[in-house]
Amino acid sequence: MKKILVTGSTGLIGSECVRFFIEKGFAVIGIDNNMRKTFFGDDACTEWSKNLLQKNYKAYIHIHKDIRDKAAMEEVFSTHNKDVELIIHAAAQPSHDWAAKEPFTDFSINADATLILLEMTRKYCAESVFIFTSTNKVYGDLPNKLPLVEHEKRWEIKKDHPFYKHGIDESMSIDQNTHSLFGVSKLSADILVQEYGRYFNIKTGIFRGGCLTGSAHSGTQLHGFLSYLIKCVITGGKYTVFGYKGKQVRDNIHSYDFVNALYSFFKKPRVAEVYNMGGSRYSNCSVLEAIEMCENITGKKMNWKYFEKNRIGDHIWYISDVSKFKKHYPDWSYKYSMDNIIEDIHQGLIQRC
Repeated sequence: MKKILVTGSTGLIGSECVRFFIEKGFAVIGIDNNMRKTFFGDDACTEWSKNLLQKNYKAYIHIHKDIRDKAAMEEVFSTHNKDVELIIHAAAQPSHDWAAKEPFTDFSINADATLILLEMTRKYCAESVFIFTSTNKVYGDLPNKLPLVEHEKRWEIKKDHPFYKHGIDESMSIDQNTHSLFGVSKLSADILVQEYGRYFNIKTGIFRGGCLTGSAHSGTQLHGFLSYLIKCVITGGKYTVFGYKGKQVRDNIHSYDFVNALYSFFKKPRVAEVYNMGGSRYSNCSVLEAIEMCENITGKKMNWKYFEKNRIGDHIWYISDVSKFKKHYPDWSYKYSMDNIIEDIHQGLIQRC
């Protein structure tokens, strides 16, 4: 049976990969040691996700290992390299704030571990496709220097700007701006994956995600914007909006649509290709707009407060231009709109809360 290897396999994107590829006839080797619980506490624990995957999919093999452990990864790759056609590296430390608290840990997970995985790929399965889930934070706060206009419920870019119609494309610089330490560690990994593609001619794809979301997200205050927002309105927990008057805009892409894009790349891979991948103009909202949508779907008022200081390196307005990807893979399209995403997360949380 054809196999793929997924890091972070019980997280949002990783678990979506497990479900998606097993349904396509693959066996999946998943590596995850539930570090999300270490980062963000019990609410972020992904044990429930692991249990569901093991219960529902006989073709799923779970490996509880730390991707920073070179010897452990050597064992995994040397044991399971036969018939592995794809490696999806979705494991990460994903928070601005947490990275600043423990920068060594953040860098070791996001950058050092990526180097280990790339080396294991080169050594044991160099013909496989290697896909890295990067982030729009590699652009740092440069998007904040775009000409923005304040509206009643959101910030928006000026209509005469080239990015207005489709969003921010891959031409934006990654230099000379504030990234946050998280952004730096992810950017280091991003460039490593590009370099292994070009230097060693490995088929690598780098997907710089917008807000990745869906019902499989274990959202917390420090990571998982929509999931945590909806959880707060369901449970009555207090949500904190950090800066920009709550009008900051994010494009949101459902994990299914994101993984379907990875599948398109896998079927027709390229070398060291970089894509911005988010909800684009198709699926985006401000925080204030998201609060309103959550209130509408639950029939409850959101208990929220405003904290004037924004997070360092945080974006005021970010919408991904996915035109390059759609040009390369014209058969790919969105399944989930903004309303569909809210409904899916709401239903998932109702079942879990």
